[in-house]
Amino acid sequence: MTTAAQRPVDIASLAVFRIIFGAVMVAGLVRQLASGQIPQVYGEPTFFFTYPGFHWVEPWPVWGMYVHYGVLALLAFMILLGAWARVAAALFTLGFAYTQLLDITNYLNHHYLVVLLGGLLVFVPANAAWSVDVRRRPELRREHVPAWIVWLVRFQVGVVYVFAGLAKAKSDWLLHGQPLNIWLAARTETPIIGALFDEPSVALAMSWAGFLFDTTIVLWLSWARTRVPAYVALIAFHGLTGYLFNIGMFPLIMTSAAMIFFSPSWPRRFVRSAPSVATDPLPLPSRRARIAIAIWIVVQLALPLRHLIYPGSVLWNEDGMRFAWHVMIREKHGAVTFIAELDGKRIEVPPSTYLTWRQEREMAGQPDLILQVAHQIGRAMRARGFRHVRVFAETSVSLNGRAPAPLIDPTVDLLTIRDLGPREWVLPQPLTEPPVIQPLR
Repeated sequence: MTTAAQRPVDIASLAVFRIIFGAVMVAGLVRQLASGQIPQVYGEPTFFFTYPGFHWVEPWPVWGMYVHYGVLALLAFMILLGAWARVAAALFTLGFAYTQLLDITNYLNHHYLVVLLGGLLVFVPANAAWSVDVRRRPELRREHVPAWIVWLVRFQVGVVYVFAGLAKAKSDWLLHGQPLNIWLAARTETPIIGALFDEPSVALAMSWAGFLFDTTIVLWLSWARTRVPAYVALIAFHGLTGYLFNIGMFPLIMTSAAMIFFSPSWPRRFVRSAPSVATDPLPLPSRRARIAIAIWIVVQLALPLRHLIYPGSVLWNEDGMRFAWHVMIREKHGAVTFIAELDGKRIEVPPSTYLTWRQEREMAGQPDLILQVAHQIGRAMRARGFRHVRVFAETSVSLNGRAPAPLIDPTVDLLTIRDLGPREWVLPQPLTEPPVIQPLR
């Protein structure tokens, strides 16, 4: 029986998706190489925050990291050209994932998205049109792909928007306009629109606009009648957020990736070519491929929801915060002092002993990173000959403008904690409401 998923659709949008992805990645990587951040991120630290199971991943020397990023840029250019594109996409995805696994403080939502989209390009035939691969191997050329392939890419892009919207369904965002109020109060000197940021009500209105945009934009992009105005709104939304806030390549990645929602033949308007007419259904993927796709979809739906099984607020305890599209929903900063009890004697250990200023800033509000530093202190002290070592953390953390409060139970020896299950060693979030921040006059 023929299904809608087998319907042949123009390959053009998939090929352009590959080209634009490669172009954006080349731009981002060249920008990273020129920024001077590589020595700061990979050369200055003496301690790196690692993901569970990836403690063995270590950085190259700084010169090696420059070479690594240069190779990534070359691989991205090969993806753009469609030259050995699937191999290039596989190497690019692995190489880019490596840069993220080196230190948890490198995590950004759009870096995670890059890994996911790069992974998809390994398996979908985006190189079967407008590519070097087709020129060198004409038998690879396709004019049509089954609709399910385009649907899969749309699903991955849509997941980002939907879960980013659902993550905003919190009282801080929808009832108090935080943390937008904090950020906009610091941007009152913005030309033309800066005067509006004097009013906290503007932050609340923008919070609701962001919530409604994220939760509904996939619907409007999926409906032919509203697709063009929706995409114009999408450009405006990402253009404004990219201008106001320091969020790197995220606006450009999302603006370009969202083109996949247009008709599969939309790029044909700009080239003098048209595919042959195809009506015969194309084959579904193999049983193994269907199982792999189902697993991929389940994982993409489950990861953003996993915080719901943990008690407490994800904004506070960070349980399930990463890989969940919790984009720009909290402003968190604080201070941490570690207390090491060494054979009965207590001493203070400042985080700067082990961390750079950037790592220390990221660590201060994230319990799992605080725990990693505590264990590093324990290892260091035992290496110095102390037999009975205990490590505690005295913390003071502000969430969305609230008065600072303790994050970690200061009576818990963190060396006895393994970060598995609910974080009962994290104190409850303060019940106070976030304040309204007035701009400095």
